[in-house]
Amino acid sequence: MPDSLRFTEAVRFRRPPGERPSPDPLSMDKLKIEGGVPLRGEVPVAGAKNAALPILAAALLTDGELQVANVPQLADIATMAKLLRGMGVRVERSGTDVVVRADAVTSTEAPYELVKTMRASVLVLGPLVARFGRARVSLPGGCAIGARPVDQHIKGLELLGATIRIDHGYMVAEAPRLKGTRIVTDMVTVTGTENLMMAACLANGETVIENAAREPEVVDLANCLTAMGARIKGAGTDRIVIEGVQRLGGARHRVMPDRIETGTFLVAAAATGAFGAADVLLRDAAPQTLDAVLDKLREAGAVLEAGANSVRVRMDKRPRAVSLRTAPYPAFPTDMQAQFMALDAIGEGVGRITETIFENRFMHVLELQRLGAHVAIEGNTAVVQGVPALSGAKVMATDLRASASLVIAGLVASGETIVDRIYHLDRGYDRVEQRLAALGGRIERVK
Repeated sequence: MPDSLRFTEAVRFRRPPGERPSPDPLSMDKLKIEGGVPLRGEVPVAGAKNAALPILAAALLTDGELQVANVPQLADIATMAKLLRGMGVRVERSGTDVVVRADAVTSTEAPYELVKTMRASVLVLGPLVARFGRARVSLPGGCAIGARPVDQHIKGLELLGATIRIDHGYMVAEAPRLKGTRIVTDMVTVTGTENLMMAACLANGETVIENAAREPEVVDLANCLTAMGARIKGAGTDRIVIEGVQRLGGARHRVMPDRIETGTFLVAAAATGAFGAADVLLRDAAPQTLDAVLDKLREAGAVLEAGANSVRVRMDKRPRAVSLRTAPYPAFPTDMQAQFMALDAIGEGVGRITETIFENRFMHVLELQRLGAHVAIEGNTAVVQGVPALSGAKVMATDLRASASLVIAGLVASGETIVDRIYHLDRGYDRVEQRLAALGGRIERVK
């Protein structure tokens, strides 16, 4: 670790023009929606938040310049940028392009004030320990959708040779240099896989991660790291092999399209087909990452046309209710569960939605019931009895994907729906109200 490295408290930084603020729980912004209009038109898909966040954290692995294209303008991205700037990292943004350079790092601390708002902040832990030999990272926060422990991150880093202790709510990690090893995670963890893969890039020798997450976002991070000079094989499978190198360099990388945003817009369009001929084309998409979601949309009655970089959905009738079970990729994603519950709410028949990833991810049920949805909870399964129509009401978002489900429900509810606490929505969807309005949706942001 360089003698010049100083460990300092995080300080406030001004936000560059065009960068969204971090989520503000006191924000009075709401969405006002008038339902009953089929969506039509085309809209581009933004870059994937869950790919951009670890890629930005990967900049800590090098003193070279990392140029990242197709970065969405989201509150979570702004939080990560603020976190990096607090460490002395240069982060400059122009539109969807972000340039990051960590050649003058002054702190290896990720403070509670930032980490509590976004769980993905824990992704700086592995890179900091690998490059600087030390890190002090607050235990994470984020959406209240259930326990998301970091024990697998800690277990893996300890196997790599780091010494980690918990000190007043912080993970304090130290290691002169990490050493390659074999890691078998007790559960499939996306951020855990990403953290350990980044750390292993600078470890001495070979590291094998067994039971690794297979998500496309893990592959996207591996592609970026490879462009920086890392030696990685097996990303996208449950066994990733990393051969450590002495240093990584700068690179340019384009973030993959957001598959969850893609799925959300597809479901929204399909749901509004109950009012007429809905027809939406999503450009700059990656439909090959959405097989499970597309299968369920077809089961619901949607007509889909998937190209190499686009997907079109058409629907001109009330959807059929579908049953699904969430599981790690390539199975049905937990991040699409709430949106399909909104679709089932106006579907014909009964849909059973079983959540296996997060034990607390049915908090949107009470809000959907306020709109007239018939949903009963049986353990980790929601039984949805479709109704012909929902009715507008005031509802409150409880987490990121719950926000999306309420927006979809508002688009198909008669009358006016007001969605409160949309700072959750701003964490993961780039100007969603403007883009839905461009498709004909009667939706606007109000104070």
